[in-house]
Amino acid sequence: MELIIEPKDGLVPLVAAIKKATKQIDVTIFRFDLRELQRALETAVTRGVKVHALIAHTTGSGEKRLRKLELELLNAGVTVSRTDDELRRYHYKMLLVDRETLYTQGFNYTRLDIEKSRSMAVATKNKSMVSEAIKLFEADATRQPYTANNDNFLVSPENAREQLATFIKRAKKQIAIYDGQVSDPQMLRVLAQRAKAGVDVRILGKVARRGANLRVQKFPGGRLHVRAIIRDGDTAFVGSQSLRATELDARREVGLIVKDAKAVKKMLEVFEADWAKTDLGQKEFKAHEKELKNAEKEATLEVVAS
Repeated sequence: MELIIEPKDGLVPLVAAIKKATKQIDVTIFRFDLRELQRALETAVTRGVKVHALIAHTTGSGEKRLRKLELELLNAGVTVSRTDDELRRYHYKMLLVDRETLYTQGFNYTRLDIEKSRSMAVATKNKSMVSEAIKLFEADATRQPYTANNDNFLVSPENAREQLATFIKRAKKQIAIYDGQVSDPQMLRVLAQRAKAGVDVRILGKVARRGANLRVQKFPGGRLHVRAIIRDGDTAFVGSQSLRATELDARREVGLIVKDAKAVKKMLEVFEADWAKTDLGQKEFKAHEKELKNAEKEATLEVVAS
């Protein structure tokens, strides 16, 4: 499994993946302003790769840009489909390379998200997840119903609410969350229950007032555009759905639950580094340092006394 951390890794991993494709590329697009990525997709067509872009029917302010992108991709030989208007938005971000590797991102294909925001993506060759992603892509591209069939492949509004609630409930020691809009009542109750049970719950982002008792800090020094949860240091969720009702129940969102030890460890390291820069993180660090000094002082006194 490959973990991409933004803004450090930039666009390089995705462009490299597209350049390696030999048969087929399937990509979902919600926002897009990266000419380098567009050129990579168009160049893939020229070397005989089938490229299929599924573009959101609406993004609000970016809709004119998407319609222009559709025409440019069509002129370059890309197969273009537009999502249905059945859901409020089709907001998910997926890239399938040769139908063997699945990239699931928290970020859009925009310079703002990739170069100026904290975000993440994971790439997996897990056959079950890849198969489920293909099924979802084909269903949405042809505007057919989709039924979720993988508990680690989370799709809103199909199974994400149930699986994310279960994912959080299973925390025993620690929950570290990146999320700019935690407001769903059920999710807030589950988080509060875990905190009451002694689980260390920390959130970088924003939380509704009813979650005021949780430890929450604004993301320090920049823009946050990822939805990620690291649980007990050994399992993580990365995707496009926030813990809020709209993204769980009324929009197409996608996320993965991953257990790759190296990827999860790196995600937690990044979270800890970000948390340490917050006001609360700095206070906790100073308090911990003070505790260590007091413990050292007491140990020294005990040695002298003996």
